[in-house]
Amino acid sequence: MAWVNGLATGWEILLAIAATLYAFLSGLLFFECLVALISRQQVQTVESSLNVSFAILIPAHNEASVIKGTLTQLLPQVDSPEQIVVVADNCHDETAAVARSTGVKVLERQDPSRRGKGYALDYGLHALANTTPPEVVVMVDADCWVSPGTIHHIVQAAKQSGHPIQAVYRMELPPEPSLRDRLSAFAFIVKNRVRAGGLSQLGVPIMLGGTGMAFPWQALQSVELASGHIVEDMKLGIDLAISGYISTLSLESEVLGVLPNDEAAATSQRTRWEHGKLQVLTTYVPRLLSQAIRQLRLDLFILAVDLAIPPLALWAMIGISLTAVTSFSMVLGIADTPFLIQIIADILLASSILLAWAVWGRKELSFSQLIAVPSYILWKIPLYLKAVIAPQKNWIRTKRNT
Repeated sequence: MAWVNGLATGWEILLAIAATLYAFLSGLLFFECLVALISRQQVQTVESSLNVSFAILIPAHNEASVIKGTLTQLLPQVDSPEQIVVVADNCHDETAAVARSTGVKVLERQDPSRRGKGYALDYGLHALANTTPPEVVVMVDADCWVSPGTIHHIVQAAKQSGHPIQAVYRMELPPEPSLRDRLSAFAFIVKNRVRAGGLSQLGVPIMLGGTGMAFPWQALQSVELASGHIVEDMKLGIDLAISGYISTLSLESEVLGVLPNDEAAATSQRTRWEHGKLQVLTTYVPRLLSQAIRQLRLDLFILAVDLAIPPLALWAMIGISLTAVTSFSMVLGIADTPFLIQIIADILLASSILLAWAVWGRKELSFSQLIAVPSYILWKIPLYLKAVIAPQKNWIRTKRNT
């Protein structure tokens, strides 16, 4: 029957479009990994003798158990303790007192109706503006470790380039890490080192990591920080890119976070990250594409396409689903071409993951652990279902390790 043939043809076209889009985005991911290899061989040089005034801004919400350690390892990287400004935001513990004991400047903010890291950072910036504003502002989380020399390097690079600079941000494994911990740490490497390194090499703005970031003062005047967005760092990086400030990765600098060793805390943290990424994807991809056309900027177009790639676990789920549907359609004799396209896409995705692991991820993950990725994907399924049924919209602080 003609209508049956027409239906089959329409189905084949639909599958071909879906498989082609998947192959295109997976191809971009693979290309970013290849380009990251080039950046791995290059040393970024900055003028180390620049006399730059800077301040370190640390938002802190109930961080009494960890903030002293963070401040202790930051103090040797500044000329004066007062260059470090801690914003004790809606705290109900001894965060402010512990921070003051180290000699740093402490601001206290109480506004339960406006909670979140963005509000705390905005409060700190307004305080800096009321004095003599520094040339560069560094933002560091209250629970991370900043490697020696990192502050100096990213401050100098921000001053010299006039653009935001992001240190490589990776996760340190907890004692006796689970397979899930190892896979999460590897996913961080893919996002914050491999993909960011590739985009930087191409001159495309990168997503900010939320800590270990240096901004020229003028750049921060072009964006609005005061928001309760659950992934305010990603939003900030995109807003800056649209304003013409291209965030770049500094390979000579490193910031370490620690994965929560409490399962409930780990799930809460991943939920915030993943739901936030999906919200940014749906909100900002159209905006970036619009701005790319309006400003005639290829870098914003590439950033939009990169942002359209969901978190890797979800991307793999989509790929598995498309492979199953296209293969079933081929067996039924309905469509052959979509299956062939999807196989190419699967090869590109698998090659990206293997390349990233072989070059950057073997310390966190053995090969036998890498092939256990399907178990990691299964763990993520409820998280993504929740993103559809009941997405997280409010910022929630992750429980700290003690």
